[in-house]
Amino acid sequence: MIANRNLFGKLALLALIVVFTSCKHEQSTTTGWNYNDRKNGGFEVVPYEEQETGPGLVLIEGGTFTMGRTEQDVNYEWDNQPRRVTVPSFYMDQTEVRNIDYLEYLFWLTRVYNLDYPRIVQKALPDTLVWRSKLAYNEPMVEYYLRHPAYRDYPVVGINWLQANDYCKWRTDRVNEYILINYGILKHYTGQTNDDHFNTDAYFANKYTGEETNRQLVDLSPNGETRRPKMEDGILLPKYRLPTEAEWEFAALGLIGNTLYERVVERRLYPWNGHVARTDAPSNYGDFVANFRRGRGDYMGVAGSLNDAASVTAPVYAYWPNDYGLYNMAGNVSEWVMDVYRPLSFEDFDDFNSFRGNVYKTFVRDNSGAIDDKLTYIIYDYEAIDKWLNNAEDGFIKNLTDRNGGQLDPREDDLLAKVNKSVDAAIKKNAERKFEEASEQIEDALITIDGAPDAIEIATELLKGISDFIVATPGELRERNVSIEENLERRNYRKSNNINYLDGDYASNYDMNGWASWQKDDGSNSMYDYSHTSMLNDKARVYKGGSWKDSQFWLSPGARRFLDERQSTDFIGFRCAMTRVGSPIGNY
Repeated sequence: MIANRNLFGKLALLALIVVFTSCKHEQSTTTGWNYNDRKNGGFEVVPYEEQETGPGLVLIEGGTFTMGRTEQDVNYEWDNQPRRVTVPSFYMDQTEVRNIDYLEYLFWLTRVYNLDYPRIVQKALPDTLVWRSKLAYNEPMVEYYLRHPAYRDYPVVGINWLQANDYCKWRTDRVNEYILINYGILKHYTGQTNDDHFNTDAYFANKYTGEETNRQLVDLSPNGETRRPKMEDGILLPKYRLPTEAEWEFAALGLIGNTLYERVVERRLYPWNGHVARTDAPSNYGDFVANFRRGRGDYMGVAGSLNDAASVTAPVYAYWPNDYGLYNMAGNVSEWVMDVYRPLSFEDFDDFNSFRGNVYKTFVRDNSGAIDDKLTYIIYDYEAIDKWLNNAEDGFIKNLTDRNGGQLDPREDDLLAKVNKSVDAAIKKNAERKFEEASEQIEDALITIDGAPDAIEIATELLKGISDFIVATPGELRERNVSIEENLERRNYRKSNNINYLDGDYASNYDMNGWASWQKDDGSNSMYDYSHTSMLNDKARVYKGGSWKDSQFWLSPGARRFLDERQSTDFIGFRCAMTRVGSPIGNY
């Protein structure tokens, strides 16, 4: 937990800079000028010890390890061949995100957005229907698992990759807002709605207009009085995010417990020592150390001697933590990580901070070069909405037409025509960089759908489907992909989207006739012909670890699987991570 004492201690140290300006100042070793001296322009160098540990996190001291297969490759996927890499230190949640944590998120979204933008809340809702199975009675889980207090400490499921990322962004802002309130810099304001809520990026860019107290930091510039905290003060924490695949695997193995000086004295198959999933501790001899499916039809064991005491998921603090203090890094639920899946990623990865999925972005700026104002409207993925509606093979309209015997109800046909007209207009406005007008076109479509007669059952499906394509919400700063033109002199990258680099980009593809696709200039992606020759595309995201539904094989941290970023299941959850800045070794 964030220690209030440490936070207020930092604030006191910052205040001391001003109080003792008459004392001897620290000097620059390069220019000789004083730091923190109003007479010299007021360049500030604040005292700083180390990064605070955010709520729910533990420090994972990084290092080198052999990433990849630790078990036999029984499926012959050959997608996790062992490779030596280095992972820098980072923070990770001690447990999976719980139902109660996610309900707190939904409560905040409802309070802030539901009156004017209910679709933002709808996008965040977990898919509770993932519990259904055609030949099993799982309706009690559909009704109770997310919201009943009996399950509050169980891992949230039914969350897709995009929803997990949105949760991480929200958590960043709420933790940093809490820090500023604890400092006494911000007033606690519960009436935030729409675009006036706290956002970390907007705060650093001086775009947040929330109510502040009189307890601001002293500005040491010649004409300054007070100022807001800046990144240079080290008060606010880095962003919560999903861990990379390399980070997750490194943390799951927990080899720090088997390391003597620079030697790993015992290799691990799982997050614990040994080749079995039972403990050899005398007090609990023979007990299972993870929640998984023991065998065909055996999810919990025999009455009177349940092998893992969990029919589906278990509380997040169940079983023993690994040597980093992390719970359920094998079993219970599988977990989303940041990476885009490619079979050959382990051959292509950098050997430091390995990751596939970089899409470089920058904040939109005005003509003066300053960061543009925060959003007051929703931004959608307009092209994706159009594809979702009109894809000739599996689009919404195609499936609806097939379901109705090849013909649509005239009222449905009329409604879809109006929606498509608005979507086409939004695409056009977005191409013309009229972003707010593009958003208004989609809002008009939603109003049209919302006002449709109750007899048109597809209205609810349309509202939910379009809501799923929200990419930015009011209160955030607008971002854009970096352009090739602004990176012409760079050697390390040129284009924004590097997901396909070395495996799937047009320079590494071959078409059906065997001719190298690098001869094409349209950036086509024939290597991964999604739904025809492959289930891979740039939306395929890696998830790691075994779950309550899996056999013991999947408990190995080196095992990897993938799923489309918009899909969710009853056995995939997530936990957050945070970058460790500065020294890789800190106070636990």
